[in-house]
Amino acid sequence: MTDTPADGAAPVDSVLAALADPTRRRLLDLLAERGEATATTLAEGLPVSRQAVVKHLGVLDAAELVSSSRVGREVRYAVRPAALNATARWMASLAADWDRRLANIKRLAEAAERDAR
Repeated sequence: MTDTPADGAAPVDSVLAALADPTRRRLLDLLAERGEATATTLAEGLPVSRQAVVKHLGVLDAAELVSSSRVGREVRYAVRPAALNATARWMASLAADWDRRLANIKRLAEAAERDAR
């Protein structure tokens, strides 16, 4: 697995690790729907505490999937799409490599079958 996509986005490993947790995926969904939100607001829609939401947001922030900004006494979080986009490009490239390999195997198998007749 590639550690860092060519464009310098967050390492693919940290993005995939962050996305492995369903609560973190739900947080990203909520932030994508709302644009930005506080941990308190996000916790209202989840079956976890505000403190747990803050910890999950910290993991998402470390993977560069969210950003935070202070507005008065509140900390507001928003989605940062660059790392997710870089990971999606990496995954598409990996899928294309597998498609090429499978097409080559199919071609070889079909050629062997024709030669056997």
